Amino acid sequence: MEDQLLDDNYNNHPTDWNPSQDEKTLGLVAHIGTLAGSVIPFGNVILPLVLWLTQKDKSDFVAYHSKESLNFQITMTIGYIIGFILVFVLVGFFVLIALAIFALIVTIIATIKASNGEAYEYPINLRLVK
Repeated sequence: MEDQLLDDNYNNHPTDWNPSQDEKTLGLVAHIGTLAGSVIPFGNVILPLVLWLTQKDKSDFVAYHSKESLNFQITMTIGYIIGFILVFVLVGFFVLIALAIFALIVTIIATIKASNGEAYEYPINLRLVK
């Protein structure tokens, strides 16, 4: 059942997870740790990438959450780049503010879900890392 995460069907995740407290903590860090991108350039992408690369063979739960977070952060980085370009036509300020608020809200929701041992799929997410 846990191998379903490694299947081609990305959205098919097990609902009968029983992650340990350490796995829940790492899942939580995969989401909330992306706020490091506010301080460290590309920290929002680096942390979930490192977690995914180091934990993908050890824990399906952590692999799922770090991959979901990584894909969302890549999506948001693309959105921020587009917003920055649009700053020159004055619309970008609103785009950047809206993206930042949206990203903060869904990141908090994802963090809570991970800490409860549940799966969470971001509402807007390019599934680039499979």
